[in-house]
Amino acid sequence: MITFTLCLLTLIAGYFIYGHFIERVFGPDDRKTPALTKADGVDYMPLPTWKIFMIQFLNIAGVGPIFGAIMGAMFGTASYLWIVFGSIFAGAVHDYLGGMLSLRHGGESLPEIIGRYLGLPTKQVMRGFTVILMMLVGAVFVASPAGLLAKLTPGALDNTFWIIVIFVYYIMATLLPVDKIIGKVYPLFAIALIFMAVGILVMLYVYHPALPEIWDGLQNTHPKAASNPIFPMMFITIACGAISGFHATQSPLMARCMTSERYGRPIFYGAMITEGIVALIWATVATYFFHKEGMGITDASIVVFDISKGWLGTFGGVLAILGVVAAPITSGDTAFRSARLIVADFLGLEQKSMRRRLYICIPMFAVAVGLLLYNLRDSDGFQTIWRYFAWANQTLSVFTLWAITVYLVRERKGHYFYVTYLPALFMTAVCTTYICVAPEGFGMQLHVAPFVAIFAALVAAIWFKIWYFKTTKKLW
Repeated sequence: MITFTLCLLTLIAGYFIYGHFIERVFGPDDRKTPALTKADGVDYMPLPTWKIFMIQFLNIAGVGPIFGAIMGAMFGTASYLWIVFGSIFAGAVHDYLGGMLSLRHGGESLPEIIGRYLGLPTKQVMRGFTVILMMLVGAVFVASPAGLLAKLTPGALDNTFWIIVIFVYYIMATLLPVDKIIGKVYPLFAIALIFMAVGILVMLYVYHPALPEIWDGLQNTHPKAASNPIFPMMFITIACGAISGFHATQSPLMARCMTSERYGRPIFYGAMITEGIVALIWATVATYFFHKEGMGITDASIVVFDISKGWLGTFGGVLAILGVVAAPITSGDTAFRSARLIVADFLGLEQKSMRRRLYICIPMFAVAVGLLLYNLRDSDGFQTIWRYFAWANQTLSVFTLWAITVYLVRERKGHYFYVTYLPALFMTAVCTTYICVAPEGFGMQLHVAPFVAIFAALVAAIWFKIWYFKTTKKLW
């Protein structure tokens, strides 16, 4: 518990210290925001800052900081370090600067921002890549909450029933103006999610379980350690709890509702740190569970269900589980909404009329239904979709970090090297190595992973340096 407490305090300190530094690097000012200059009553509209924070937190949370952290805890106490330092120095920086760039450029979607700084060919690739990721998110973030709800309800309300209910909700939340469902329902979801996090946090100190500490060693404790090395597997498994490209697709939604750039740090940086705290809590709880029950359990929902009911009682446990359910549901609906807006930006279709929204949403939901049917018919469907989602998610963060790095160089921000350049290099190495050695990738031998990582980082570094010298000659 000493390690957990130190990590918790470090995350909080990171928001106030490093978050303030990152804010100064960007330099928010008092210019008018898109919510005021482009108000359309559907996607661009001013919302209270507290509500924007709640929506952003719920949008980015998903199953990553809960299910991902639980599965990541199998790798041992190294998972704590990635959650803490990944959140402070990579994830929160990624979310804040990505969100602020969208705010500065009229609420642009992520592919448009990436294209602005990495070029037209990259933008075209990212448009398709991001929409595919949103479809995967929608499919992944239906299955996990449906499974938990099925455990809380009578047998007639099975997994399939809840998948249909959640998917119908996704359709409504995607089509209706942001204040009609998302703006009204999310505060209730946020209460459930915050109750879950606070309740489990308090019970951690009440039970004060004996847990391994960082100084006991960072050895890989995964039951299949031979085929699941910490690098790169842990860094892909714990995605939303440390850094996630999906977050950058959600930030433009809130950038279109903010009334001042000065609210960016609590909304973007703060939401990521809050998510890191949730991930840290569940990684710690899972560590306790695995030491008590053994490492044979691989279904994260079992950990959530047993700990919530066992520590908080029947009523409190149900509320906690509903908090866990709220996280993926509120990410899934905005994933589809983001996909709609990305396609709209690409096609130049205004979204004020329902008819034009339907032009985009009908084929989009048809693809999502296909993914859901695959998920239901194939016993390994969820695991397969999850693995592809996890890699695509982290790969998107790589492109976002490189785009932000280019922005910082162009704006002559001298801190670019350690603010985003080093995180971009690291995540490039992680994602390249994973797709090379993972079974769903090229299936290369694990012993080549370090060489692949070094080669990927070198290629990226050399490519960036060539661009840097050409660009700085023009700038200076």
